Amino acid sequence: MSTNTSGKNIKPIIMGMIIGGILTFGAYTVLIPSGNEQGTSAVSEEKKPLYWVAPMDANYKRDKPGKSPMGMDLIAVYDDGGKGPDEGEGTIRISPDVVNNLGVRTSTATYKSLHTEINTVGYVTYDEDRLVHIHPRVEGWIEKLHVTAIGDPVKKGQPLYEIYSPELVNAQEEFLLALDRNNNRLISAAKNRLSALQLPKLAIAELQKTKKVQQRITFYAPQNGVVENLKIREGFFVKPGSTVMSIGDLSEVWLEAEVFERQAGQVDTGTPVTMTLDYLPGKQWKGKVDYIYPTLDAKTRTVKVRLRFRNEDGEFKPNMFAQIAIHTTGDESALLIPKEALIRTGNQDRVVLALGEGSFKSVAVKVGRYDSESVEILEGLSDGEKVVSSAQFLLDSESSKSSDFKRMNHDDSESDEISPSSVWVPAKIQSLMADHKMLTLTHEEIPEWDWPEMTMDFIATDSVDFSQLTEGLSLHVEVTKTASGDYQVSNIHVPDGNSKSEMDMTQDTEEVSETSSATVTGTINSLMIDHGMINISRSAIEKWNRPAATVDFITAEGVRLSGVSKGMEVEFTFEIRDGNFVIVDISPLIDSGLSEGTFNKEEPTVDHSNH
Repeated sequence: MSTNTSGKNIKPIIMGMIIGGILTFGAYTVLIPSGNEQGTSAVSEEKKPLYWVAPMDANYKRDKPGKSPMGMDLIAVYDDGGKGPDEGEGTIRISPDVVNNLGVRTSTATYKSLHTEINTVGYVTYDEDRLVHIHPRVEGWIEKLHVTAIGDPVKKGQPLYEIYSPELVNAQEEFLLALDRNNNRLISAAKNRLSALQLPKLAIAELQKTKKVQQRITFYAPQNGVVENLKIREGFFVKPGSTVMSIGDLSEVWLEAEVFERQAGQVDTGTPVTMTLDYLPGKQWKGKVDYIYPTLDAKTRTVKVRLRFRNEDGEFKPNMFAQIAIHTTGDESALLIPKEALIRTGNQDRVVLALGEGSFKSVAVKVGRYDSESVEILEGLSDGEKVVSSAQFLLDSESSKSSDFKRMNHDDSESDEISPSSVWVPAKIQSLMADHKMLTLTHEEIPEWDWPEMTMDFIATDSVDFSQLTEGLSLHVEVTKTASGDYQVSNIHVPDGNSKSEMDMTQDTEEVSETSSATVTGTINSLMIDHGMINISRSAIEKWNRPAATVDFITAEGVRLSGVSKGMEVEFTFEIRDGNFVIVDISPLIDSGLSEGTFNKEEPTVDHSNH
C-alpha cells in the first residue's frame, strides 16, 4: 500500500522536471545567440590598421609595425569604416587605444571673460607736480650754504642759502627812502619790487620794523622733501635763471612704464595695476594708470604710461626698478580656448577639432587677444566645439595632407596642374641617416612651389649615392613630388666637382696641362638651367685615354641652355678650369631632331683647332 502511494507521488515530480527543462532550453535558444554568431560578430568588428606612422614624423609610413628612424615605436592608424563623423577633406580617424597612448586631451571653446594681463617694467621717478626748482632772481654771491649734499632732507621753512646781492641792497634802500617820505605810492612800489625779487616776507617785515638794510639775505625751503639737484657751493656767483637746487617731495611718486604698440589699445586711464620691487620680495602695491602719454617711441614702438603711488613710508626711491602687471578690463563675449591648443605658423593659425568617436580635423582660425592661459578666437570656431590641447601637432600633420587649407605656403588644390613635379634647389646638409635613406636639408626658397627658405626632412630615392655626402656639405638637390603628395630627393649635384667620377680625368696633371679642352658627344641626363649646370653621360676621350663616364658640367658665360632638354644627344666642347669641367660650346647632334647651330654662345665661337 505504501509502495503504490510513493510511486504515484514521484510521477508528477518527474513530469514537472521534464516540462521545465524543455521550457528553459527554448528560452535560451530564442533569447541568446549561438556561439558561432558571437564569434562572427567579434571578427567583423575587429579593426585592422591602415598603416603605421612615426610619432614625430607623419611622412614616415610603413605597412607593418616597427621602429621609426629615431628609434620610437610606430603608431597604428585605423579606419573606422565610416562609423565616425566625417567633416569632409582633412578628417582622420584613430583607434581609441591609439588616442589614449598619444595622451590626447581636449578642451571646449567657451565664451567667458578674457583677463588680459600686460607684464612690463618701469622706473620710479619724482612726482613732477611736487618737484620744485630754486632759481635766484638777482645776481650775487653765495655767502652761506645750509644744505651740502644731494638727498639731504629738508623741511618747509628751513634755511637753504644766504646770498649777498648789490641789487637786493639797493632795493632795500629804495624801500627805506619811500618810508621816510611817507609816500604810500612809493612805499607800495618799493615793497612790490622786493617781493618780485623773492625777498622773504619775514625779511621785508624786519626791514620795515628796524629800518636797517640787510647785506646777506637768507632764502628758505618752499616745501618738505629732499634735495634732488644741487649745483652751488659757498662762494659761487649766481645769476638770474640759473638752477641752484631742486627739492622733490617723495610723499607720492610716479612710476613710468612702457607697453608695446599692439597692447596700447587695452590700457585706459584708471586701469588697475600691481607693482612689485626686487628689493622687497613678497610685497605688492596696488595702483591705477594715472596718465597715458600721447606719443609713441619711434625706436622701441612703445607707449609710455604713468602710474601714481603713495609713499608715506619712503619705500619707493627714484630710479628704482619695478615689475608691473597691468590688469586690463575683461570682455564677457570673448570665445576662448587654452593657449596650448593653438598651432601657430608663420602665415596661419590652426586648431585640431575633436569630432568624437576618434575623428579629428585640422582647421584654420583667426585669433585675437591673449592672456596668461587663454587665446581669443575671432573666426573658425563656434561655442561648444572641442579642440585638442595635447598631441595636436601629430594629428594636425596627418589631417593637413588632405585638408582644404594651405600647407607650408603651398596650396595643392590651386597649383597641382601648373606647378612642376620636380625642382632643383641649392641646399645644405644638416644631418644624415644613410641606413634609412633620410637626410635633413636647409634649402633655399622654391618659387615654383611657393616654398620659403626652411629646414626639412626628406626621404632619398635609391639613385642617390650617400657615400659622397657629409654633414655641412653644400650642394644642389632635385626635389620630386610623388603621387601621394610626399617630397623626395631624387638627384644630387655637388658643385665643387670633388667626386671620384669627376676627378678621374685630372689625376694625370701633366697630360691635362698639355691639352686642357676636348670635344665629345653625350646624352643629357639632367639640367639646372638657372644655375648653368648640366649632367651628361659623355663618350670616351681617346687623346686623354679616358673611358666613357657620367660627369657634372658647368657652362661658361654666354653659353645658352634654353633649348636643351633631358635625354637629348649633343656634341660639346669643354675645358678644365680650376678642377671644374666648363662647357664652352654645345650643339645637338643632327639626328636628335634639331638643326645644327641652335645652341651657340652669344660671343664669338672659341677656336678649338688645337683639339
